[in-house]
Amino acid sequence: MPLSDNEQKLLEQMERALYAEDPKFASAMRGANRRHGAGRRLVLGGVAIVAGLVVLVLGVSNQQILVGVLGFVCMLGGTAYAVSSQRKGPLGVVNQNGTTRAPAKGKARSRGNFMQRIEQRWDRRRDGQ
Repeated sequence: MPLSDNEQKLLEQMERALYAEDPKFASAMRGANRRHGAGRRLVLGGVAIVAGLVVLVLGVSNQQILVGVLGFVCMLGGTAYAVSSQRKGPLGVVNQNGTTRAPAKGKARSRGNFMQRIEQRWDRRRDGQ
């Protein structure tokens, strides 16, 4: 059932408020997009698993350990390929209006060691209260 105009406006207003308040959380809640190649990865991984199983059974039946191990490795690789995704991390930073921009390029600045960062974080919290 489609939303009414009033409900659509209210939903859009809530989304904008969420992005303005916590863009990182809103971006995480948006969910991962299934890429168009995900089905193909599953099919190719499944084919590799079946082929590995056939090679494993042939190796065991002929008492050739190396062939059996090769079949197992093929099955393992097919499984890893099928369940892995191409996405390697965030593609940008979410702005308040919901659009994304590319992350900043260049050398990351050093913020000190772990204890210095913890102390800076503590100072910011204490000063804010």
